[in-house]
Amino acid sequence: MATEKSSIFDMIGPIMIGPSSSHTAGVVRLALAAIDILGSIPEEAEIIFYNSFARTYEGHGSDRAVIAGLLGLATDDARIKTSFDEAKKNGLKYTFRSIGNASTFHPNSIRFKLKKGNRNIEMLGISRGGGLIEIEEVNGYNAGFTTGLFTVLVFAEDKTGSIAFISNILANDECNIATMNVSRKGKRGIACLVIEIDSELRPLSLEYLRSLHWVKEVIYMLPLE
Repeated sequence: MATEKSSIFDMIGPIMIGPSSSHTAGVVRLALAAIDILGSIPEEAEIIFYNSFARTYEGHGSDRAVIAGLLGLATDDARIKTSFDEAKKNGLKYTFRSIGNASTFHPNSIRFKLKKGNRNIEMLGISRGGGLIEIEEVNGYNAGFTTGLFTVLVFAEDKTGSIAFISNILANDECNIATMNVSRKGKRGIACLVIEIDSELRPLSLEYLRSLHWVKEVIYMLPLE
């Protein structure tokens, strides 16, 4: 069984508003990732806390942290403590749900259902501790990325040669692929390709990807600090 490696900086954790990196910094970062996927601060949000989070999110301030992240606030922003008031000012409507017995999920899991205008997204993520996070699902597709690198999500028709074609575009930009994950719901349907890269993708390449008739959507995420 592989062992996760952590640095001394992971153990110290990020600069943040307390009380803990799992319940505050990690939760803020999950919410920041969710609004990156949505493309804006949402108008409506349903947040579902699972397992350990379901039992502790109020007492440990994860509810305030998640709303702060949905408003785009950083992990060390003092307004985390008053994020409910900030949400009212910004017109963000939100609801919380808790599910304490989701045995297949990580103990610190959160699902986001966000809406802005006609756009809706759903994201499942986990807070691993030390402010570290992992995105498990995006819109029902397996994802498996950390937000620590430049990340490209391509939703496209499941065509022969499509992965090689997209990889070649990245290679032409001299973008080294760190990880790649492909998820699909059925043969020849829409697949989700998640690629983490070490350097930034050129806007022209991003525009080209989005112009392909068999590509339905491209989401490009910068590393979260």
